Amino acid sequence: MDDLHAINEALNKKAGRKLIPSIGVSLSLVTIVWATLAYHRAIFAFLVGVAVILGIREIVRAFALAKTFVSEAALILATLALVVATWRGGVAGLAVATAMSLPILLVDLLRRGSDGFVKSATATSLVLIYLPFLAGFLVLLARPNDGLSRVMTFVILVSCNDTFGYLVGVLFGKHPLAPTISPKKSWEGFAGSMVFTIAGGAISFHYLLHLHWWIGAIIGLMVVFTATSGDLIESAMKRDLSLKDMGSILPGHGGILDRLDSVLYTAPALWLALELIKRYL
Repeated sequence: MDDLHAINEALNKKAGRKLIPSIGVSLSLVTIVWATLAYHRAIFAFLVGVAVILGIREIVRAFALAKTFVSEAALILATLALVVATWRGGVAGLAVATAMSLPILLVDLLRRGSDGFVKSATATSLVLIYLPFLAGFLVLLARPNDGLSRVMTFVILVSCNDTFGYLVGVLFGKHPLAPTISPKKSWEGFAGSMVFTIAGGAISFHYLLHLHWWIGAIIGLMVVFTATSGDLIESAMKRDLSLKDMGSILPGHGGILDRLDSVLYTAPALWLALELIKRYL
């Protein structure tokens, strides 16, 4: 038992995370996603909205540490509008709601005067696009009748990328992937992500979406790049703001944004890929 404890502590130290709580949180999130989709897909859209609102609270606090004002209340209202518009109107609803929300948010900032306006307007625009807009593609994935299969395929792909990249990186990682942005990430972990996400894509596309396995393998390769890019972008944001984690709500993961980073960049890519496949294949 002492040996197992020592191994676990060594893995936690190398990864910079607590392994067992991290796995427990991941499994719990997957269960919640599946349950909401299986019961009623609209509940999943609500769940996406809740996650985005929690993410907004984290990023608003992070910007506050950098003395940049971002209106939490205004962005929460914009998030609710985007989620409802996307669920009811599809991609057109998402586009129109985003286009309407941005100028309204900027006009709202005028109430504070001109001091720091450019900084606040830039940060507000970033948050609007980074969180509710990109998360809107999760709602789009869930919206069709096969939304359960689409979203669970998405979950499998992102989980394969994150989990096996993490495990392979912890066990075998020696060569940093982006040392100035995310020192814990390694080329070995990236290779692990690639192998297992391609395999996960082939299996999930064949059995869940009933498409050719080789299409899933190609999509899996795409997800490795989108998910890794999303992770690195969020890491760059944290380093620029001098933060280790965006929050602490999820044991073993940090904040909601630390869990959403790869999700936000992968959702629009997978949605577009599935739309192209549906149209041309």
